[in-house]
Amino acid sequence: MTDHDVTAVDGLRKRVSAFVRDRVFPSESYLDAGGPTARDLRERLRVEARESGLWALPLPAELGGGGLPLRAYAAIAEAEGASDHGPAALGSASLLDVTMLSRHGSARVGAEYLPRLVSGDLRTCYAMTEPDTPGTEPALTATRAERRPGGGWRVTGRKWFVSNAGDADLVTVLARTSGQAGDRTGLSLLLVPTDSPGFRVVRELPVLGATGQYEIEFDGVEVDEDHLVGDTGQALAVAAGRLQLGRTLRALRWLGQAQRAFDLLCDRAVARQGARGPLADRQLVQQHVFESLLALRTARPLVYEATALVADGRDAPVEVGLAKTAAARTLQAVADRAIQVFGAAGLGPDTPLPALFRSGRTARMLDGPDEQHVSSVARRVLRSRQGGPAVTPV
Repeated sequence: MTDHDVTAVDGLRKRVSAFVRDRVFPSESYLDAGGPTARDLRERLRVEARESGLWALPLPAELGGGGLPLRAYAAIAEAEGASDHGPAALGSASLLDVTMLSRHGSARVGAEYLPRLVSGDLRTCYAMTEPDTPGTEPALTATRAERRPGGGWRVTGRKWFVSNAGDADLVTVLARTSGQAGDRTGLSLLLVPTDSPGFRVVRELPVLGATGQYEIEFDGVEVDEDHLVGDTGQALAVAAGRLQLGRTLRALRWLGQAQRAFDLLCDRAVARQGARGPLADRQLVQQHVFESLLALRTARPLVYEATALVADGRDAPVEVGLAKTAAARTLQAVADRAIQVFGAAGLGPDTPLPALFRSGRTARMLDGPDEQHVSSVARRVLRSRQGGPAVTPV
């Protein structure tokens, strides 16, 4: 980027940061609660984001977005991600679906859905995990899609921990279209309108008290042929690209939340007075500050290295695995230390720390648990030492 571009992006980042701080932060408790009040408030925030020129910054300009490339968007993603609700309020939450459907969707899907996804008129969710199937082993997917005699598919199965399914208009579902459980081929992705007969939201699944996750059911849901996402039987290849970008975006947003927790920690240490002076003078509090800063300064380069590779279209499983794991651990650890410095106040409803800690703990499960990434990265590194396929140095 030129100096002018860097300056412009930095200006956008500051404006996004101010919007999230001044408009989204004060609304978090209402948004966390869900329901009609949260939906109305979220729509008001979206209107304000559009009026402020901050809507859908990383989405394609030809579809009504801001057109920012991933490299330029990275710092803005951190600023948006300081709140779990920032991406939705600012219109970037659909980036994964828009990217996937732009690359792998049919002409009809592109024409009917993409502009409305970017505008925020349509909402999507992604259904992969199942109640009785390990989320780390998608080849064991039990949901099935069978060919209809007149063309298209009939989907039957159940998914759970599907983010935002309660309000979604479309759901992308992983289903087996051929083969047997355990086969890595024979899995396909299908885009299902949630008003289709046979689709049902079974229940909401609160995660450590937070709303937004759901169990859903497909009872013979009929899906048109042109709602297949990618080629038949090639779901895992499409999902791999989505996961790589998704993990990178999550890592950037978790950095934003970890920075927020760190700022709260430091402000509390300076402001809180005890009988022997401010908390900032105590060595154990200073250790919390040091360890938190070390974690942030260690994780951020890993995340931005992964972002640069993904932005260049490169396959970067080692770098993305390191970045995702480091950012998730950093968020949990920094939020935990901030709670310790706040004392009892850090456990109550007057600070965002319980939500930040919950996000950090959840982050270590989302898009693959820590253990999966540890094993996957280590296997790749060791394979390269044994004369197998080379990996990017770590």
